[in-house]
This record gives sequence, structure tokens and C-alpha cells, in this order.
Amino acid sequence: MNMGKVLAASLVLSGLGAGVGVYYLQVYGFYDDVSDSAVITMNGAPLALRDLRAIDSESSPIRFRACFQLAVLPDAPVYAEPTPLTGPEWFDCYDAGALTAALEGGQAQAYLSQGEIRDGVDRVIAVFPDGRAFAWHQLNEKYRD
Repeated sequence: MNMGKVLAASLVLSGLGAGVGVYYLQVYGFYDDVSDSAVITMNGAPLALRDLRAIDSESSPIRFRACFQLAVLPDAPVYAEPTPLTGPEWFDCYDAGALTAALEGGQAQAYLSQGEIRDGVDRVIAVFPDGRAFAWHQLNEKYRD
């Protein structure tokens, strides 16, 4: 093998390794399971919920996703423009496409859980009549554009 082939092979393998590393970090590496520590509130009071599965990331304020069962929803303000953000494919209880369709079709209703949970970010909850609920963080009007 000549030096050109060795150099080309090392560049290709380095690029492939970097691509795999970036993919892993974006899809798996930056997420933490916060199911045991997440508290979801409404009007400042913790909600009574069960079967909570939640993930979050220190790397971005909008990576929070949660799925849970809700017994009773306190009186809460309706969220005017809910936009469920996609989550990692492996977090299979949360499907942004199905949530968007349910919200647009009236099968679910979105509520403001906590405004400004982080600067420019609101926590939104979508609730189905059977008690299934989903939460995510989305940019509010401060940073939307």
C-alpha cells in the first residue's frame, strides 16, 4: 500500500468515527433519565401523577420530554400555540408527530405548566381525556422567530 492510500483511508476512518461520535452524543449522550427526580407543576403546585418517564439535558433548555398518567388536572391556562418538539427515537413513549395531530384534531388539550421555566422557555403539558399526558419545553414569544 502506498502513502496516498494510507492517508485516504485514515481520513475516511477519522470522518466516519467523528460522525458516529456526533450521532451518539446527539441521540444518546446528552440525555439523562430524570424520571425519579422530575417534578411537574401546574400553577406552582406539584401535579399528582403516576408512571412518570422523563428525560432532560444540561446542554439545552428545550430537551425536556415526559410521559405520565394524570388523575386530575387543576384549573390551568390553555397554551395558545403548542408545538411538541421531537425527542430521541429511543424515548418511545413520546411521539411529537402523534401529539401534534392530536392537538390539531382536538383529541388533546395543551396547558401552560410553568412559564419561563428557563429564560425564554415554557413547560407545556398536553392532556388526553383518558389521563395520558405529555410534557415538553418550548421557546416562548421571547425567543420565537
